[in-house]
Amino acid sequence: MKKYILLTLSLSTFIMAQGQEKAFPYDLPEEKPNRPLSAALQRNYDNYLGPRQESNELYTQFKYTELKGFDYNGNDGTITRRDPSKVIFENGQYYIWYTHRETPVAPVGISRVEESNDTIPSADWDLSDIFYATSKDGFTWEEQGVAVPRPPKPQVGWRSVTTTDILKWKGKYYLYYQAFSEAPGKSGGDNCPVAVSYADSPNGPWTPFKKEVIPNGAPGSWDQFSIHDPYPIVHNGKIYLYYKSDFGKVNGKNNVRMHGLAIADDPLGPFKKHPLNPIMNSGHETTLFPFKKGVAAFAIRDGNEANTIQYAEDWVNFEIAAMVEMMPNAGGPFVPDAFTDTKDGRGITWGISHFANPNRDWKKNHVILVRFDCDLSLDVDDKQMKRHHNTPRLEYLLQHGLNAEQRERVANETKQLNQK
Repeated sequence: MKKYILLTLSLSTFIMAQGQEKAFPYDLPEEKPNRPLSAALQRNYDNYLGPRQESNELYTQFKYTELKGFDYNGNDGTITRRDPSKVIFENGQYYIWYTHRETPVAPVGISRVEESNDTIPSADWDLSDIFYATSKDGFTWEEQGVAVPRPPKPQVGWRSVTTTDILKWKGKYYLYYQAFSEAPGKSGGDNCPVAVSYADSPNGPWTPFKKEVIPNGAPGSWDQFSIHDPYPIVHNGKIYLYYKSDFGKVNGKNNVRMHGLAIADDPLGPFKKHPLNPIMNSGHETTLFPFKKGVAAFAIRDGNEANTIQYAEDWVNFEIAAMVEMMPNAGGPFVPDAFTDTKDGRGITWGISHFANPNRDWKKNHVILVRFDCDLSLDVDDKQMKRHHNTPRLEYLLQHGLNAEQRERVANETKQLNQK
């Protein structure tokens, strides 16, 4: 009998030990373990650059700093600065280009586009020119004035030139931008192709190409109306120009925003749109940078995959690499290797973005520029930037309360329960 009891205890201990060996380990393995895994654990090892947020090189917090050197006329809505380009470093200083509007009154809004004229803007980006500024430290900026003005009518962009980005190619500089030949909203939304100007120096003077360099798509195609946020990077000896378009606003449905890619051998084109366009399904603006062999991209604000940073090793097929908070709107990062045709992209640590309607007053609608910082660099290990568990203040949560109609719906739901 005693032998039988000892044998039973031994078998139980053995079975328990076997069970403990099969359990997932307490110390999270940094490498994918060779064992059966759930779908969630498969993704955790296959889809991200590290199994923890702090070991994922494409995860970061974002920090923001108010810029010095820009005046907004008391924030009365008559001056706006928005949609900054990438930051570049030339001649011992940083450069940015951006949309600049200075009008007698604030914009009336796209819904009241018929009230707009040669001095009254419809949208915040209407009646704008492209300005530039320089800085020694990235925090204090000196506005240098206009880089690309609106051309005379009827040249493309005569109504407004906006949302520019910079390319350096074989010693010359190229500014790509949205070129409006009608007030935004006149055709229901934005209707603009991409134009380009070029110069021998970042200080200009800039020569307009006077042609559409990225035309709108054919009627019925996803990018038939707007080619937004042109964003060039050099890859494989070619210009990879990413852009965004709005579409799908039919039968009472809202716009969706997705990204496309056009590739050229020469900055003035011809650009060939990629056959897999749209190549990103989310994101309100284009913000990209070379990373390792591929390219990383922000998916900002809109879409099923909003608030993610994505990665495409082949520069076309993007996958989610991290989910993040408080992304910079219209981020224009400092990307030292944007034009070096690198096969070992090092990432980014800061840039300039914009913040819309700082007064929370649409009658004084305008946009201001701010600086963002992050750690999306292979050469920096800022543990503060890898923290998570951001908790908003109670006041911020309560600012997002129910409206009267929603409160009435909730009250009716309770009333119906009481009537059963």
